[in-house]
Amino acid sequence: MAAPALSGRAGSSGSLGNSPTMAAGRLPHGSGPELDFRSAARMEDLNRLIQEFSKHDQREYDDQRALEIHTAKDFIFSMLGMVQKLDQKLPVANEYLLLSGGVREGVVDMDLDELSIYARGTDYDMDFTLLVPALKLHDRNQPVTLDMRHSALGHSWLSLRLFDEGTINKWKDCCTIVDHINGTTNYFFSPTLVADWFYQSISLVLLEVQKKPQRGMPRVEKVERNGTIISVILGVGSSRMLYDIVPVVSFKGWPAVAQSWLMENHFWDGKITEEEVISGFYLVPACSHKGRKENEWRLSFARSEVQLKKCISSSLMQAYQACKAIIIKLLSRPKAISPYHLRSIMLWACDRLPANYLAQDDFSAHFLLGLIDDLQHCLVNKMCPNYFIPQCNMLEHLSDEMAMLHARKLSSVRSDPAEHLRTTIEHAKAANRLTVELQWRGSTNNLPSPQSDAGGENQPDDRLAKKLQQLVTENPGKSISVFINPDDVTRPHFRIDDKFF
Repeated sequence: MAAPALSGRAGSSGSLGNSPTMAAGRLPHGSGPELDFRSAARMEDLNRLIQEFSKHDQREYDDQRALEIHTAKDFIFSMLGMVQKLDQKLPVANEYLLLSGGVREGVVDMDLDELSIYARGTDYDMDFTLLVPALKLHDRNQPVTLDMRHSALGHSWLSLRLFDEGTINKWKDCCTIVDHINGTTNYFFSPTLVADWFYQSISLVLLEVQKKPQRGMPRVEKVERNGTIISVILGVGSSRMLYDIVPVVSFKGWPAVAQSWLMENHFWDGKITEEEVISGFYLVPACSHKGRKENEWRLSFARSEVQLKKCISSSLMQAYQACKAIIIKLLSRPKAISPYHLRSIMLWACDRLPANYLAQDDFSAHFLLGLIDDLQHCLVNKMCPNYFIPQCNMLEHLSDEMAMLHARKLSSVRSDPAEHLRTTIEHAKAANRLTVELQWRGSTNNLPSPQSDAGGENQPDDRLAKKLQQLVTENPGKSISVFINPDDVTRPHFRIDDKFF
């Protein structure tokens, strides 16, 4: 089965034979190339195309680009510090989660219907998602029980009764109010009102910052509210970086509704500790299909997913990235399917299939076809369980007509995966050409960069260079490098030998 049924269990036996992909078994030695039964494509050709897509999809980071990424991140973090000082709403000591890839890439489980269409190459060169806690509840060492009486599974309202009087007074204007018969008043934290406040605050801060520009400061090219997300595009040197900034509520511990998931066997058992996986979760500003947008939040396990990603083989990740690129183009309108659905399907596959099978370097084609089969299976059955809350069906709201429309589109991919991979490769090449062209234009137009020095009163921000010089002085004979990983930008920036900090 593509994913466990609502009453099923991850890792059930006998599930390997249900996928058409498995018909593409290896032929006896010397009898010819391995073929995919459905499309007759040669597996080695599909593997080659996936490798080619990965080469064009993965951006190389030279010293200049690394510094531009660092400068943009510093600017965003400084901006959020200024937002905190406006009215003291945000926590003074805050913990952001920075993810590689924008919300449109499925790095967080949020609805894409209200998002403007941005394209790599045309609008930006690199994209990130930044989860910014508006509230934190980090003082509990027991399962967190949320008020889900008014919500669909996997969603919750948030009463400020969980917080102190000072917090309630700060956030009253971002709450919906419910008066009870007994005379008490309950304040429910509103995702839409919080997003309103956040967008206004960010816009105000950026307006003030741009009145007094400093040398080397990123150019603010766009600030746009997309539903409950604030999208900011910065120009740094010749690079354009998209930050999708999401206001969230951060919790330590683990939600009671997902407690049973911990009792099951998982692919990450023995590879990372349970403490790493269940260190916390978020409420993100997204509601269910029939929920009240002004009150309902969605549970997100983005912090856990960062840890789980460490346990997924590179060949499976390459297949996932290629499959994601295909479905983003193919199923973009109407937006019934999100890349996050595909991510959940991949995690279920990791639980279902043997680790030694998923670790094979030359099996990317098998994995790509399997992900397509699984997604099509989910659509036909209108069943895609959330990985962390299996009883929550993320496709429950789909109409039969919509599900079949997307299933038929996927059938066309399954019939000729090579052609769709070639199209995806061409899109990636075109995006890279646009990026290079814009960088060339920027260099000929002498756009300022973090390293440029046009001589004014304000000198460029050279903190990174100074820090490196200090490390070289203090650590003679040791290997020192700046570390920027596009798949996990939350890692520390500096490495001395094997130690990160």
